[in-house]
Amino acid sequence: MSLLPPLAGRPPEVVLRSLELTITRRLDGLLHGQHQGLLPGSGTEAGEARVYRAGDDVRLIDWNVTARVQEPHVRMPVADRELETWILADLSASLEFGTAACAKRDLAVAAVAAVGFLTAHAGNRTGAVLARGETSWTVPAGSGRDHVLALVHRTLTTPQGDGTGPTDLAAAIADVGRLARRRGLVVVVSDFLAEPGWEGPLRALAARHDVLAVEVVDPRELDLPDVGHLTVVDPETGQTMDVPTGSRRFRARYAAAAAEQRAAIARAVRAAGADHLVLRTDRDWLFDVVRFVGRRRRRRAGAPRPVERGGP
Repeated sequence: MSLLPPLAGRPPEVVLRSLELTITRRLDGLLHGQHQGLLPGSGTEAGEARVYRAGDDVRLIDWNVTARVQEPHVRMPVADRELETWILADLSASLEFGTAACAKRDLAVAAVAAVGFLTAHAGNRTGAVLARGETSWTVPAGSGRDHVLALVHRTLTTPQGDGTGPTDLAAAIADVGRLARRRGLVVVVSDFLAEPGWEGPLRALAARHDVLAVEVVDPRELDLPDVGHLTVVDPETGQTMDVPTGSRRFRARYAAAAAEQRAAIARAVRAAGADHLVLRTDRDWLFDVVRFVGRRRRRRAGAPRPVERGGP
């Protein structure tokens, strides 16, 4: 298994080198090919129209042709040679939590690195918005390995968010939408433990871009062990709460509420039209990434490929 070791306290240069080697050696061979990584850009220029077939993206329906011939038609986009990717990394204090192999923030950094290195091919550009509490930082879109290394280094070294309050995820998603002017790929990395309201901006983002929501989870957020009376602290607000983990009834209620919360997040992501990848601190994150890409490729295997200029 490739459980991610804790990144805190290790020199940033060592972490960056380790992540780059892990991703390029263990993932890049499996997710090989330009635009064959985590998620391909579908193109910005309209190609030829053809009859709609089951499984086609309804957003590609050409209503003018459909009205003229009285039969649904879609206009397949011409695949772009260059992909622009934007990453939103939620670095709020809730991501400092971790009870397994690493903290959730470590998984978030690994996810940013995976997206960056796997999309950093000829001419592709990657930018990022790093959000923590009420503060955010923008890394302008750029290309090349050095740019990706700088972007991941910025994510890794962003100060921790203890006591800074929750991140306004809805506003951060809207910010990315304003920056991502060219149709491409947008990846939102978060635990999605945010105030309601992010669903609408995510849906608006997915109407124009391919969107991947990467949800990072720790097992103790899903169920509690029996460790007796426990005092817990909310890292975003500093508030404390006494938790009777010795109560079987309390643990059952907690597990049921946590399961419903995660199911609600999954429903919201699906309803927005985004893809959903869950990474856990107690699981092999590399395996989860590869399995996600495999499922997505199989799901889209029957769909016609976009017209590609200059290709065979």
